[in-house]
Parts: sequence; C-alpha cells; structure tokens
Amino acid sequence: MAECECLKTCLFFNDKMADIPTTAKMMKTRYCLGDKHACARYMVKSSGKPVPSDLFPNMTEKAKAIIAAGIAV
Repeated sequence: MAECECLKTCLFFNDKMADIPTTAKMMKTRYCLGDKHACARYMVKSSGKPVPSDLFPNMTEKAKAIIAAGIAV
C-alpha cells in the first residue's frame, strides 16, 4: 500500500491535533503510511466534504455520518 497523498496538508499527520504521541505514531503507520482508504479523514476529504479538525483517522463511524449528512458533525 502506498502512503497517502494528503500527508503534506493533513492536520493529523503533521501533529496539529491533540498530543497523543504513542497512539498517533501507531495511527500514522496504519492509516497514513498504510491503508489510506480506512482513514476517516481521507474518507471525508474524498467525499468532497470539509474535514473537521478534531476528526482522528480511526473515527470511521463519525466520518460516515458526516458524509451521509453532508455537513460536519
């Protein structure tokens, strides 16, 4: 799997979100450098909706709700 093309602008990948270094490193490996399609942030961005600044890669249920509602929740 290839790394995500959104790395340069992603708030999560660039450590602009809550300070959770150990968990963040694990998520970056899994989502950003692994399966970007499983990333909640990528899902929302790919749908054309604005990505909430507090959305973490593992929040897929929230991502699905944002996409379904058409607005950030």
